[in-house]
Amino acid sequence: MNNFLTTGPARTLRHIGMAVAVLASTVAGVSAHAQAEAADSTEATIKKLIEPRLGQGAKVDAVTKTPYSGLYEIQIDGDVIYTDAKAQYLFIGRVVDSQTYRDFTKEKIEAINKVPFAGLPLDKAIKTVKGNGKRVIAIFEDPNCIYCKRLHKTLQEVDNTTVYTFQYNILSPDSIVKSRNIWCAPNPSKAWSDWMVNGKEAPAAAASCNAPHDDVLALGKKMKITGTPTIIFTDGSRVPGAIDAKALEQKLSSLK
Repeated sequence: MNNFLTTGPARTLRHIGMAVAVLASTVAGVSAHAQAEAADSTEATIKKLIEPRLGQGAKVDAVTKTPYSGLYEIQIDGDVIYTDAKAQYLFIGRVVDSQTYRDFTKEKIEAINKVPFAGLPLDKAIKTVKGNGKRVIAIFEDPNCIYCKRLHKTLQEVDNTTVYTFQYNILSPDSIVKSRNIWCAPNPSKAWSDWMVNGKEAPAAAASCNAPHDDVLALGKKMKITGTPTIIFTDGSRVPGAIDAKALEQKLSSLK
């Protein structure tokens, strides 16, 4: 009798406790699932509403709810903008932590634009080695780009590099002609440098020589490269525009 009083109720309470725990777990699972479905539904609705409002041909890559102020992040064409749950307003700018000044928008843009460097078709680029060549970068350049020429002069100040130059001819039809002549020269690296630094044009290419213009143009568009120069580093990060020697050295040093 004493054994029943001490063990029976205790066993019953344990069973009840287990049942409650299972029920709570089930409810929590259902709730989490419902919340996930609701979030997916909201994001899908935002994408459906926002695309036609961004103009003809706009293609939203992803919509994600952010942890700040109920905003939804819209990824489009390698960039990030924000909206509310009803897609009524657009917020174009950067989200920055007011205490640490951490730039969340910049971090996200860098992440979605990261390039798998090892996958670049380097055989379609002009290779230039300086010093031991251990520090490797790729650059998308146009022969008529003033800022590319400025960057090329900066590269003269930086040693121990291997530079892969993709001739990204987007400024004029003349760019295609100049790039082809340089690509088909006996020493493309020297011909490129002669043009970019000294303005010395390469001789006209033979009709039988084919330059990879179409392939590089398609690659640049796929990577959403919209301007020249654009520097690609081995960690997958990119820098649009010309940078000075000090900034380039700092970045290359951080990759060691």
